[in-house]
Amino acid sequence: QVQLVESGGRLVQAGGSLRLSCAASGRTVSSLSIAWFRQPPGKEREFVAITSRSGGRVYADSVRGRFTIDREDAKSTVYLQMNSLKLEDTADYYCAASTGLYPRAPSEYNFWGQGTQVTVSS
Repeated sequence: QVQLVESGGRLVQAGGSLRLSCAASGRTVSSLSIAWFRQPPGKEREFVAITSRSGGRVYADSVRGRFTIDREDAKSTVYLQMNSLKLEDTADYYCAASTGLYPRAPSEYNFWGQGTQVTVSS
C-alpha cells in the first residue's frame, strides 16, 4: 500500500507561481512512478506530468515549459513547480503512484491522494 498526501494548493493570480507537494509513505518511492493529474471544474481528470521510476519525466503539452516535476526520494516527496499560471490551470490537483514506467491514463494508477485545489484568478 502507498499513501499519498498533496499540499500547497491555494488561490493565486494569473502569471504567478505555486509549488505543490506530494508526500508518499508505505513503499519506497524510488520504486514508483509518480504523476500529477488535475481535474478542472466540470471536466475529466487529465494527465499533467510524471516522474518515472526510471528517472525520466514527461509533461502534458498544455504545461510543458511552465511546470516542472521533481522528486526527492530521500524525503519520499514529489513536487510540481507551476510557473506562469493561467486561468485554465484552475483545477483539483492529484498525485498518483504506479509501478509502471510512463503510465498516462488514470486507470493505470493504483494509488491516489485526496487532492489539493488550485485556483488561478485574473
